[in-house]
Amino acid sequence: MTSPLRITVAKRTPATAAQLAEMGQRMFHDTYAAQNRPEDMAAYEAATFGPKLQLAELQDPNTVFLLAQMVQEVVGYAKLKIRSTLGLDPDKTPEDRLEIERLYVAEDWIGTGLGAALMRRAVEEARQQKCRAVVLGVWEKNERARVFYQRFGFRPIGEHTFTIGTDVQTDLILRKGL
Repeated sequence: MTSPLRITVAKRTPATAAQLAEMGQRMFHDTYAAQNRPEDMAAYEAATFGPKLQLAELQDPNTVFLLAQMVQEVVGYAKLKIRSTLGLDPDKTPEDRLEIERLYVAEDWIGTGLGAALMRRAVEEARQQKCRAVVLGVWEKNERARVFYQRFGFRPIGEHTFTIGTDVQTDLILRKGL
């Protein structure tokens, strides 16, 4: 029996951008609103998830969006950045690195294996791009995500700041060699 889950590369269209803007804002909000001030969340969401911003990201040739669909409904996505400099020494080249900038799963689908399926597909994309490493940033206080990434072999290599509104937070930079 085949799974009803399909993970596809997003089309680079205004309709997809509008869908990503709505989903990204909703999923980010569901995940982080309880730990952040409403005004900081609103500022970050407005600056990050507008349809025009999403269309620009979709049209970037170094960006790939993976959409996870269950029975025609998009229930998660990953944003991948090819040639990422996240956590990279200044004297090194980013040619063989892929960053998972976002890996979002709708609240009702958390714990179903959907996030793991998206992660496996993201790593597969890195291999197809001939990358030697996958990197990502995770909020130091997001214990569930940290445990999830550790299960996939990601290890800390540093940290950087991540600003939500006016709140400067610390993200851990994680790396997985391929």
